[in-house]
Amino acid sequence: MNKIKIFFLTLIAIPLIAQEEPKTLWFEQPANQWVEALPIGNGQIGAMIFGGVEEELIQLNEGTLWSGSPLKKNVNPEAYKFLAPVREALAKEDYQQATKLCKKMQGFFTENFLPLGDLKIKQDFGHKARVVDYKRILQLDKAIASIEFVVDEVHYTRKMFTSAPDSVMVIQFTADKLRKLTLDIHLTSLLKHHVTANGKDLFVLSGQAPACVDPIYYERPGREPIVQVDKDGLQGMRFQTVLKAIPDGGTIVSDEKGIHVKDANSLTLLLSAATSFNGFNKHPDSEGKDEKVISCHRIDRIDKVDFAVLKKRHITDFKSYFDRVSLHLTDTLNSTINKKLPTDFRLKLYSYGNYDPQLEELYFQYGRYLLISASRPGGSAINLQGLWSNEVRPPWASNYTININTEMNYWLAESTNLSEMHQSLLNFIKNLSITGEDTAKEYYHARGWMAHHNSDIWALSNSVGNCGDGNPSWASWYMGGNWLSLHLWEHYCYTGDKEFLKNEAYPIMKGAALFCFDWLLEKNGYLITSPSTSPENNFFVDNNVYAVSEAATMDMAIIHDLFTNVIEASEILGIDKKFRSEVIKKKERLFPYQIGSFGQLQEWSKDYKETDMNHRHLSHLFGVYPGRQISPLITPELAKAVSRTLELRGDKGTGWSKAWKICLIARLLDGNHAYKMIREMLQYSTYANLFNSCPPFQIDGNFGATAGFVEMLLQSQLKEIHLLPALPDNWPSGCISGLKSRGNFEVAIAWKNHQLKQAEIKSNLGNKCVLRTSVPVRVKGTVSTQVQDGNYYINMFDTQKGSTYLVEVDL
Repeated sequence: MNKIKIFFLTLIAIPLIAQEEPKTLWFEQPANQWVEALPIGNGQIGAMIFGGVEEELIQLNEGTLWSGSPLKKNVNPEAYKFLAPVREALAKEDYQQATKLCKKMQGFFTENFLPLGDLKIKQDFGHKARVVDYKRILQLDKAIASIEFVVDEVHYTRKMFTSAPDSVMVIQFTADKLRKLTLDIHLTSLLKHHVTANGKDLFVLSGQAPACVDPIYYERPGREPIVQVDKDGLQGMRFQTVLKAIPDGGTIVSDEKGIHVKDANSLTLLLSAATSFNGFNKHPDSEGKDEKVISCHRIDRIDKVDFAVLKKRHITDFKSYFDRVSLHLTDTLNSTINKKLPTDFRLKLYSYGNYDPQLEELYFQYGRYLLISASRPGGSAINLQGLWSNEVRPPWASNYTININTEMNYWLAESTNLSEMHQSLLNFIKNLSITGEDTAKEYYHARGWMAHHNSDIWALSNSVGNCGDGNPSWASWYMGGNWLSLHLWEHYCYTGDKEFLKNEAYPIMKGAALFCFDWLLEKNGYLITSPSTSPENNFFVDNNVYAVSEAATMDMAIIHDLFTNVIEASEILGIDKKFRSEVIKKKERLFPYQIGSFGQLQEWSKDYKETDMNHRHLSHLFGVYPGRQISPLITPELAKAVSRTLELRGDKGTGWSKAWKICLIARLLDGNHAYKMIREMLQYSTYANLFNSCPPFQIDGNFGATAGFVEMLLQSQLKEIHLLPALPDNWPSGCISGLKSRGNFEVAIAWKNHQLKQAEIKSNLGNKCVLRTSVPVRVKGTVSTQVQDGNYYINMFDTQKGSTYLVEVDL
């Protein structure tokens, strides 16, 4: 048996800080296309930096700039009349009729996330520039992008960041010789706009978003997809971008063509942006904020502040979040060549099978970088493209797709110690619960609240499809509110914030449960959902393709999870005993999981033949991840059926699908298979700038993969801290610090030769802690005696708030 040394320490400095490689993306050439540009953001302003020498393009976004206006009521007042006929048709297995009737319960499409504009910078060198020593760099830990190059023996540098403390974008141009900066700077937009200038150092772009934009996948003859003014004569959201130039030396003048700087020694640009968005329920035209006052004020308050001060404030703020978690995967080959290669070349070599654990580290931290950059408290929630989009009609409207993608965006928030970034989604859920109450009542005559598979900044909650044009395989899904409620519960589990649970989370979770009370039907002694779909998948019946059925597995798994969380929340708060009793009774009667003829976990209540055996969605596996109902440790037969399902599905899929598979396979405790999915993500589903490819670009794959890394190293969904549950052979040694587990514990882990070497667990609240390891451990004289499935348990009972528990294993 291994020799073990165990210590209990109070207020100890954690020694398990990973010594990571520099957290930098870098390239030897400018970006040729949008998915090669470098992203920066402060949760409000997003920028994609191309890095051109003579012509720089910086594509801009503002987090609240969307088309449209608040949700209209009674869009489809007859919708509820079709619910009973749909259910009758399904009871008779008339799937064709059920499909037709589901379309009659649809509302409008969501609106679109829009691009703010393009910042174009022409730099004049007096001749065609001959460029040497070019570098385009993104420092993840500082959130600073840099462009460096040499022309005529002059070293030019551009540094760019978007500051959250100061709500601006800052760009600095320098040269190592005097009077070498001659620039023409211009702002433009794909949206309706006009420009003004003060003749000196200021350039302003003001515009107005469309009142309505159809999603790009919806085209109808004679229908204008972009409408500037709605039927009430109101336009869409107003916006304004203000650009101020502060040169050192030289001359400066502004006109309607932009800002023109000549022979400067250095130059600082300050850019602010604001919209008239005033909340999901206020019209941005008639009830909007004054975007002009806001955008001008943000410039006025800092235009005398030195660049170094702005930069220091920005870095201090960003690092306060980013530096919480450190990961080091030991390079067993001690290869130095990888570190000297540009990121795009490293990625190409990796796709050919090159060993590069530091690239995997970089990819893990890139997910955290993107979350901090795209989602800040008080800002809007992350959409399908994060904070970055360059099209008026972007893919899938760049909206909130809540049948997987929006949720995946925030899977990493709590576990990678970025709980504050979760807040924008939690606020969005609160808004959605308000509109969702109207939808539940108007469309289904049900209590509580609900949402379907698409939403937007206006918290749209109805089934999309323009009142009958949507395919039920994606439009007719009724579990969006129930799934999102899990995020409220998870935020409580990780933080232990009972005030949040009482005042914010529980009322919304209860409302979702009330909708389920009215949505569930009794059949053969069980409670089922009807109508029901498994998101975006179809099945065969008599060689015909259908999507609508009864009691799809995902429905039942999500409702089981919701009911479980509502019961536990009620018990913790000591309230709603009668309601809790109702939830318990209904939970016991939910239609159970079914194992199909191939040994797989069925996707539907019946063993239908799937139209696509390799479908990207893994909806019926919700109970494994992000749920907690299925695990090899508590439900081995169901876990075996899940493994069979994944085998039949295959490892191929879109980027976000592979990310989900990493999480699922890690929950099945198969580290080597999870690692294989990481390799495939970086090989097939990653652009040069490490953005995830669906294709096209979707940011959820980045976030889901980072969450998957955590699941391989730490799990806590079963009310225990499981160290190294799915450690792959390709990570034989390493360490990670700063991870969070449920119960508000902060965890650091070190391992060597594929075995746990040392761990530290800091208790932030003094909660009960059960520790699971692969070796026997002892804390304060208590020796673990319980052994199960080759794992050892130690019940640490109630830990002391603020104390750190050190477990050291001599290997």
